Amino acid sequence: MKRIAIIGECMIELNGTPFGAMIQTYGGDSLNTAVYLSRTAGQSVKIDYISALGMDTISNGMIASWQQEGINTNYVLRDSIRQPGLYFIQLDAQGERTFLYWRNQSAARYLLQHSEFSLIANHLADVDMVYLSGISLAILPAADRQQLMDLLQALRVKGVEISFDSNYRPALWKDPQEARDCYQQVLKHTDLALVTDDDEAALWGDISTQYTLQRLHNSGVNKVVLKMGAKGCLYTDFNTDTPELISTQAVKNVIDTTSAGDAFNAGFLAGYLTRKNSIESAQQGHQLAGIVIQHKGAIIPNSATESINFNVTTNSNNKETIQ
Repeated sequence: MKRIAIIGECMIELNGTPFGAMIQTYGGDSLNTAVYLSRTAGQSVKIDYISALGMDTISNGMIASWQQEGINTNYVLRDSIRQPGLYFIQLDAQGERTFLYWRNQSAARYLLQHSEFSLIANHLADVDMVYLSGISLAILPAADRQQLMDLLQALRVKGVEISFDSNYRPALWKDPQEARDCYQQVLKHTDLALVTDDDEAALWGDISTQYTLQRLHNSGVNKVVLKMGAKGCLYTDFNTDTPELISTQAVKNVIDTTSAGDAFNAGFLAGYLTRKNSIESAQQGHQLAGIVIQHKGAIIPNSATESINFNVTTNSNNKETIQ
């Protein structure tokens, strides 16, 4: 069994209309991936969620829910001073979303300053993979961010695989250069990058997908998955000459695109960590994301994902080689 540690923040989610009816749940890019990975990988992957929450009743409820999802919460630290962050989702008629955040004093922001974080750092040396995102880094104070990147470097030397989703959110950074400097550091220690074409173009000004793939390999990344929404994704390995295009099936009933990329990452990692090839892994990601965007909220009901069957024969028509 492979073991993955997923580092990040989960917040309280409010989903609805201003001054109207709202649904309260929770979400956050890293936690979304942890939940969907647990649902799809089952007992074949052990998942540790690495974060911090408060001592309040909402924090207790979040942890209980994650445990019911099969996620190991032993490394979610508890903060007696702070509580979870909060965000509000507004959707337009096409299912695209905008967010409002209240997270500057969240417990997760001060994870590395917690008196028990050294226990987590020691534990991470024993996992097979550490997964984090640009948001995992952006929420941290600058000194803590550097401490985490130094830890990633040390873990990789010890043989721990590092997986990174850039998930660029401009509002979380002082300016684009701060984000670029940070990403450049973490990419040097990244084995598997799971990134989105729009995010990469917005931050780096990439003029083509081929340019993005080459830039990431030049930064030190061995394997890259470039997500392109309805166009599918590109996969490339540093040891291969040409990237693969793995297409996806069009979804007509798009309700909410929240966490589509997080769900894709979960599906891909479910395959990758169980030694499926790149095509099978990407198809799993597409299948899972396609289901998630047909429901509201970051984490959809468990019943909506119970019917997923990843034990399918790879369709060669869904893979092309880009010349």
